[in-house]
Formats: sequence, C-alpha cells, structure tokens
Amino acid sequence: MKYIDEFRDGRLIAKVANEIAKRAGGRVYTFMEVCGTHTMAIFRYGLRGLLPENIRLISGPGCPVCVTPADYLDKAIFIAGLEGVIVATFGDMMRIPGSHSSLEKEKAKGASVKAVYSTDDALDMARKKADSQVVFLGVGFETTAPTVAASIVRAKREGIKNYSVLCGHKTMPEVLRILVKDKSVNIDGFLLPGHVSAIIGTRPYEFLSKEYGKRCVVAGFEPLDVMQSILMLVDQSSPRVEVQYKRAVERSGNGLAQRMMRKVFDTTAASWRGIGRVDHSGLKIKREFSSFDAEVRFRPKAAPPRAPKGCLCGEVLKGVKTPVECRLFGKACNPEHPVGACMVSSEGTCAAYYRYCR
Repeated sequence: MKYIDEFRDGRLIAKVANEIAKRAGGRVYTFMEVCGTHTMAIFRYGLRGLLPENIRLISGPGCPVCVTPADYLDKAIFIAGLEGVIVATFGDMMRIPGSHSSLEKEKAKGASVKAVYSTDDALDMARKKADSQVVFLGVGFETTAPTVAASIVRAKREGIKNYSVLCGHKTMPEVLRILVKDKSVNIDGFLLPGHVSAIIGTRPYEFLSKEYGKRCVVAGFEPLDVMQSILMLVDQSSPRVEVQYKRAVERSGNGLAQRMMRKVFDTTAASWRGIGRVDHSGLKIKREFSSFDAEVRFRPKAAPPRAPKGCLCGEVLKGVKTPVECRLFGKACNPEHPVGACMVSSEGTCAAYYRYCR
C-alpha cells in the first residue's frame, strides 16, 4: 500500500468483508474496538453494514475525554475560578459536563479558560503571561502523556514557574483487564488502539491472550485497516496479540516516549467514568516535579461527583449498552446540549451514533 486511497478502496474492502463472512462460518463473534478513532471510522465508512450478522462490534472506553470523570472536571472548574489563573485545555474538554457545570459555562461567566492545540501552546502562554498561572489539563492515554511530560521537563529546564498540569492521564492495558473480568461484558477479542500501541508496543497486552484467552489485533484507522484486522481476529487459531498496523507499531513501542513518561510520572490508581477506580491505570506527577503539579499547587476542592440522571454513558463505555438504549439519546442529550461525555467528543460513541445511525 502506497497511497491513502488504497486504504479506502471499496472493492478491496468488500473483498475482505466476503472473506470475513466465509471464514467466520456460523460462529458468533463479539469484538470490541477500544479506540474512539476506530469507532468513528467504523461508523463513518458504514463498516458494520458490510459485516455478516454473526460478527458483532461493540465500542469500548477508548475516548479519552469520555472516560475523564466528573470530579476531575470539578477540580478544573475550581481552579478556573481562582484569581490570576488561566486554564489551558484541548477544545473537547470545554464542553464535558462536571457535576454541576462545565468549563464552557464557567468561561461564559468570566473564568479564564483558553483552548490550545498542544502543550507547546500552553507553555508559550505561560512565557508571555508571566503575571498569570497557566494550568494545562493533562488528559488522554499514553498517546498524549509523553508530550505533557516533555512540557514539564522543559518548564523546569527553562525555569518557568507559572506553568503546571492538572494530571488526569490514564493508561490502557489495566482497564481491559477489568472488562474481560466483568461477566456482563462478553468479548471474544479486541481491536487494540493503534495510537496508544505506537507508544507502548504490544507486550503490555499479552496478558489478554495468555491469561484470558482473548484474541487481539492492533489495528490501523482506515476502513481497510479495520476490516483486515477483523479478518485477522477471525483467523486466529489460538488467541494471541497480532499487529495489523505494522507501518506504525512495533512490539517494543517507542522507547523515547516511554522513558519520558517514566521520568515524570508514577503509576497510580485512576477513576474512569462509568467504570470506577482501576488500579495501576493512571499516571501522577512525581514528587521531583511537584512544583508543576496543579493538584499540589492549588489544592482544588471538589464535592462528591454527581452523575447526570438517566445518562447511560458509563454503560456505553463498557460496551454493555448502546446509545439508542438511553432514553435521553437524541432528545434531552444531543451534540448541541450534551448531557453525558460520550455525546461531546468527536470520538464519543453517542456522538458517532447521533451523526451516522439515527
């Protein structure tokens, strides 16, 4: 494959779909795509409609904004309300509901909340606004964590004292352990996230096949990538971790990015929206860099988090429910007025259903 068009060639995709139907036979398979980008690709290109009825795809907790719990937003809102503080964040975080408000609503009331495209933007803001404290909202999986770690190292090296991070980073492998142990979630295999795997490699997933007998394929994001990955899952004679996305993923991952994360972060337990507290699934800033930890600097206060009444976002993130089973979907909850986090992000399952499946 040389060109992107080849990965979107309808004839090739249909050919792979026919092979999936032939090789699956009559056996029923349930595969979970973990990454939100996979979810959007599956819906955007109508891939579910090309698969036989005995191949079932469900969406998992792969949208980083969606799994960010309400109490993290509550802390960010508290910090945004402090005098002389600018909260810098990726755009999707602005509209995610906390327990009682959102950053977007607080900005409308006068809080200083700025959307940025990168940690470089946030650092540059701190350099230019030396009389303000700039707090970057560090969310996302192993894909974004190395860049946030690098920004902290750079801030320390340059002596930037008005920059800090409210760390909400999560790591992927351990939450998958929770899902395979949950009897309400019946999964035969995983389409593993390509972006995360480009950083961590494939070793951290091997327990899924060795301990739990789950088929795993690290998939790319084009429609042909996804379909080929499903074919590889069906074809596995014994459960193992394979890589379809070989143009970006190696077994050992990105050593430089891994070292940067280890330099700045320790592993900790983390709360996942709808799933709860998962051991060893989060990152926290090391004591050595505590002066850049917004949690330490500002001691944000947050009341016990409150989930929106009637919202099934948590069950959707686990793959137990689909958005259309939620009585709020498309009515009280829509992209203009999201009730749950899964409707906000472009990678959210509810947003995908709303856009492509109504």
